[in-house]
Amino acid sequence: MYTVKKDKDEMRSVFRAKRAEIDASEKEKRDRAVCRAVTSLASYRYAKYILTYAPTDEEIDVTPVALDALAQGKAVAFPKCRPETHTMDYRFVTSLDELSPDSYGLPEPPESAPLFDPETMAAEALCLVPGLVYDRKGFRLGYGKGFYDRYLSSFGGNAVGIVYSDFIVPEVPRGRFDVTIKILLTEKGVVVTGEN
Repeated sequence: MYTVKKDKDEMRSVFRAKRAEIDASEKEKRDRAVCRAVTSLASYRYAKYILTYAPTDEEIDVTPVALDALAQGKAVAFPKCRPETHTMDYRFVTSLDELSPDSYGLPEPPESAPLFDPETMAAEALCLVPGLVYDRKGFRLGYGKGFYDRYLSSFGGNAVGIVYSDFIVPEVPRGRFDVTIKILLTEKGVVVTGEN
């Protein structure tokens, strides 16, 4: 297990540096293209619930997707993380103004916000999953806390990975709890993952 962690940390370090080298205007252009890829999906158009994330400076900015979904009357939820258990759930907001920084400094919905229930709502949901790197089989390398892998292991709805096209590699190091994503959305459009 140590080797997998070490390999993940090394790859994470390489790709964080690579991402930091992307010029701000280039990043903005790529991010807008990723957002267009999301909103052009049939699974986005028909989704009643959009599970998204509030991006850090280095993550792909999908804020326009949240704003578009709210404008269309879709229900939009953001992760509420529990650092002590490395778990999270999603909570609905009606405005991005309801988000405020958590213990990691990431914008989160308040504890009092309505809860997304995967048991009853997943069939009509689309979940956007950020990743630093994905591989061709749909495994991801995130930021090392494991929140998404834990959540997605029991999520029954549509999940799509959000990643730049040049951050898709042949294979990422993986542990036994890592989950795979079937569809990746990049600035160049849709990538279907699999064993081939």
